[in-house]
Amino acid sequence: MLIPDEQKAAFYLSQLNYYRFAAYCLPFEQDHASHQFQAGTGFEDVFNLYVFDRELRLLVLDAIERFEVSLRTQLAYHLSHNHTTAHPHLKPQIFHNPVIYGACLNKLDNDINRSREEFIKHLTQKYEELQPPIWAVVELMTMGQLSKWFSNIEARADRQAISRIYGLDEKVMTSFCEHLSLVRNHAAHHARLWNRDFTKTPMLPRRGDQKLINSLFNLPDTDRRLRKLYNTFVLLAYLMNTICGENHWAMRLKELIDSHHVDPVKMGFPTDWQQKDIWN
Repeated sequence: MLIPDEQKAAFYLSQLNYYRFAAYCLPFEQDHASHQFQAGTGFEDVFNLYVFDRELRLLVLDAIERFEVSLRTQLAYHLSHNHTTAHPHLKPQIFHNPVIYGACLNKLDNDINRSREEFIKHLTQKYEELQPPIWAVVELMTMGQLSKWFSNIEARADRQAISRIYGLDEKVMTSFCEHLSLVRNHAAHHARLWNRDFTKTPMLPRRGDQKLINSLFNLPDTDRRLRKLYNTFVLLAYLMNTICGENHWAMRLKELIDSHHVDPVKMGFPTDWQQKDIWN
């Protein structure tokens, strides 16, 4: 490896765990067993990939946050409206699996008891029910918890009503929420994201918005490229267009890839990805 500025390299390495940095060396290695680098590889090449991945995580978290806030709102509105109660989350008959429901309710109880939010304290004192109304408690739900509550709703009509807001079928929505909770956890805990394989991949829509459908990378189920994040990025870009109106998330992703000169094919992107509708 070429290291033109050893002092700078030593400083950065003093701040990074060896195994974190080593993960970004792998694409540049000619022989992993001997850790021999490809000719011409410099420290800056590896560090550039590390910085790219960090900025990618922040961009992904930005999109997930917006979707998470939107999903909280839609879950609260549709369940309270469709079941004419401020506390649908306290009605076990609305949910399919009693074990999952019990676990979700216990988690919510713990989060309410630990919460320092003033609105939670106020509503806990105001209402006689065991928990505040759903439009309050959803604000304590993580993406993972939202996914579990949503997928456990008994009536398909309820799941479909929420999914329709995003132009998706409820099965696709359920699958994507589960997948997104995994992506969110990796990103939030600073794990490598850019070329990671995910065994839990989202179900892809087969009908609906043509801009979305035409931009997805449809491959045989056995193709390992499906485990990469390209289709996740397509769905996030689509959701940003759906819930945020004028936004530049897709453009920001393109600019991030271009500015760091990262090969998107190594991230599972199709070679013609920039010609796909969602990126234009």
